[in-house]
Amino acid sequence: MTRKQYSKEFKLQAVMLVLMQQQPVAFVAKTLELHENSLYRWIKEYEQHGERAFPGKGCRDFITQSQLNLLKKENKRLTEELEVLKKFRVFLK
Repeated sequence: MTRKQYSKEFKLQAVMLVLMQQQPVAFVAKTLELHENSLYRWIKEYEQHGERAFPGKGCRDFITQSQLNLLKKENKRLTEELEVLKKFRVFLK
């Protein structure tokens, strides 16, 4: 079973129903066929990040994940460079 993905616009509209129109979370979640915990998480993320919430395809960790991937690539490159330097250290003595 695959996880259902929601667009940024959908998440923002769901959050606005709760925050601006003061609809109960349980009612909005049931109406939109969501789990209440998902909606609470979206509200929390919106309150923390405002309009920058839900980047990418709506994934809350998209920015963090992309930064992590860049750091992993850089770490791999630096590790390879270090290995090369270790091999040539014998010739420098």
